[in-house]
Amino acid sequence: MKYKRILLKISGEALQNKEKGLNHDPEIMAKVADQFKVMLEMGAEIAVVVGGGNIFRGLAGASTGTNRTTGDYMGMLATVINSLAIQNALENEGIDTRVMTAITMRAIAEPFIRRKAVRHLEKGRVVIFGAGTGNPYFTTDSAAALRASEINADVLMKATKVDGIYTADPVKDPTATRFENITYQDALNKQLKVMDAAAFSLCMENDIPIVVFDFFKENGMVDVLTGVESGTLVSHA
Repeated sequence: MKYKRILLKISGEALQNKEKGLNHDPEIMAKVADQFKVMLEMGAEIAVVVGGGNIFRGLAGASTGTNRTTGDYMGMLATVINSLAIQNALENEGIDTRVMTAITMRAIAEPFIRRKAVRHLEKGRVVIFGAGTGNPYFTTDSAAALRASEINADVLMKATKVDGIYTADPVKDPTATRFENITYQDALNKQLKVMDAAAFSLCMENDIPIVVFDFFKENGMVDVLTGVESGTLVSHA
């Protein structure tokens, strides 16, 4: 393994199947569980932050008249729904999982306590962090960078629909080229939209490398874990 303790950031949209009208596609969830099994058997410690865009996105709500703060809290609740869905999928495959939330919801999840989260990881449990940072105006990318810093993760794995960071959107611009490596500062200077500036800055300050990879590539997560060339590495060098 190239990394031992990882924090995986997944968007809510990555879990859905629009064609079938599913917010949570069982096939996608099963593939995630299969890769988690492989990584856990290798000795990896896995934490997850999931977005809520497949259900509700605060910024989108604000554009239709929802108060931004209210919208962001609604988005945080959406991330908890996604966290529970992932937990259920993992437990169906026999993977011991805990959901911890930044907003206290004792009936369905544990409150986030850093020492408990680390202990769960050390015991081989997958830990899913829900409700973002617990504060409006912060994205789940920022939450991922924050939690990665708090648990001393070796890497933040950012799952996307493409195989890394490009000079432009490769779907819209066929001339876009992919970065194999890029520094945090260059990512900030170029205003690359793969993560927000706060997330890049927090990882830079705490020296946590970011690997941006294709979530839908077969065994993409395992490839990142083992150091097989996959995606774009964001680091100091």
